[in-house]
Amino acid sequence: METQETIIVTGAAGYIGSHTLIELLQEQGYKVLAIDNYSNSSAQTYQRIKQITLATFEIKELDLCDYIALQKETNHLSTIHAIIHFAAYKSVPESVKNPLAYYHNNINSLNNVLRLCEERQIKQFIFSSSCSVYGNTHQLPVTEQTPVQKAESPYGHTKQIGEEMVAAFANANPWFSAVVLRYFNPVGAHHSGLIGELPLNRPNNLVPIITQTALGKNQLTVFGNDYSTRDGSCIRDYIHVSDIAKAHLLAIHYLSKQRHKTAVSLFNLGTGHGVSVLEAINAFEKVSGQKLTYTIGPRRLGDVEAIYANNTWAQHELGWVPKNTIEDMMRSAWKWQQTLESE
Repeated sequence: METQETIIVTGAAGYIGSHTLIELLQEQGYKVLAIDNYSNSSAQTYQRIKQITLATFEIKELDLCDYIALQKETNHLSTIHAIIHFAAYKSVPESVKNPLAYYHNNINSLNNVLRLCEERQIKQFIFSSSCSVYGNTHQLPVTEQTPVQKAESPYGHTKQIGEEMVAAFANANPWFSAVVLRYFNPVGAHHSGLIGELPLNRPNNLVPIITQTALGKNQLTVFGNDYSTRDGSCIRDYIHVSDIAKAHLLAIHYLSKQRHKTAVSLFNLGTGHGVSVLEAINAFEKVSGQKLTYTIGPRRLGDVEAIYANNTWAQHELGWVPKNTIEDMMRSAWKWQQTLESE
């Protein structure tokens, strides 16, 4: 592809953003502008990405809630091919405790990025959404036609609002098209072991808690063993972060080749298989050889009982097929944790 059009990646130093940056940089022809304010990430991640890809890219430290700063730091770009918007706060329990921070950050930042699309006529947009928009659905597996329920957390609600904002903007601007990707539960790390999930504060997600617990750096609690599931623990659709990252590149191609049938195309990104919390723990123990100590705690506010995807539509339209098993996910996460320990 002979083009030097720029793709802007917001939240580029974050977990999914950083893995997607690798995919973009390994695709010949794109220039990339990476934007992050490092509120839950580190600028050091970019050095790891350069080590993996041997590529150069432009970096801006920027709070997307500041539209004037966003304008200023993107004015020099002659052609912006697309924006991939990851930047958002993402912790369910934190959003329950501090909802206003989530509404302020997640909605205002998206509003500003869409304003930039309007001002600069940026025609292609990829929005990072979540299976949390489905709420506590009883329709399994979840398809893109599954009705959206009341969100179980302010985080999930901000993703519902975000999707509605993208749809409203697309309806008002016929030149604009978007892909909304609803992730299920991203886990694991790059196969190199050089980048992975790096929460700056105590992690809220299961897999980094598991890997830290294996080293005696954290305590693992299974929140509830009395759900109506096969072993009483919550069921999730864990999906390798590199598989999710590849979907963003496919989404760019999908819009560029004008294969989309509607202004906003919606896809579930999951393996299609539910894995319980206890099964995930067992998978880690199997691949690592580490025996985990954990306690059973009460149910956690904001958690849904079970959710997993039907990914047929993403396979059919994007050509996206996840490659990694739950064992692959745990093995890569453990390799990343060991990388951190060796530094």
